[in-house]
Amino acid sequence: MPVLTPIPTVPAALATAPAAAPQKAAGPACSLQRAGSLWQLGIEAQELTTAISQLAEQLESDDPEQRQSALAELEAALLAEEGNRQALAAKADATCWVIEHLRGQAAYRQQQAKRLTELARSDAGRADALEESLVLVLTRLQPAATRFSFPNHELSSRRSQAVVIDDEQALEPEWLTVKTTSQPDKAAIKEALKAGQQIPGVQLLSRRSWRIH
Repeated sequence: MPVLTPIPTVPAALATAPAAAPQKAAGPACSLQRAGSLWQLGIEAQELTTAISQLAEQLESDDPEQRQSALAELEAALLAEEGNRQALAAKADATCWVIEHLRGQAAYRQQQAKRLTELARSDAGRADALEESLVLVLTRLQPAATRFSFPNHELSSRRSQAVVIDDEQALEPEWLTVKTTSQPDKAAIKEALKAGQQIPGVQLLSRRSWRIH
């Protein structure tokens, strides 16, 4: 996948340069003319991918207008190549690169989040075990104490009450609260709609899913 590196502006990278336009910039320009060298084509693909990734960053904006503007700009850049299959394919391919990169990054971060959650649970468990051991020793040495002071820390306690249910089945109905929940049976509703039954407030939508290979 091309490396995502910053470029001056997004529109310049997404725009298709006229076929007869001369090369004026000192460095390589992002033209969608596909007749250049492999090096030039690589630079063009990199600039396209970078431009699209910059638009993707704007989709995280808190401003709805900025998000809509970014989507509109990308759609316009693709629609502009309606009569140029090669240029459209290049922009679509660059968009797929960014999508794959973002999904890969999301999967990696989810793995990291899971790993950090497990580490945090382990740290908390060891801390609880150490605290329990410390309290056990201190209260054994001073059974009547409710507070312990050290050079840099203080260990204090407070009394509380909690109900522990040993056998819930043994409770009389008066000590029980009844909770009921309901949710639509989508599987049954789907079969009924497919069979032609009309159900108020429900509709059966057909969707096509897409996947990048």
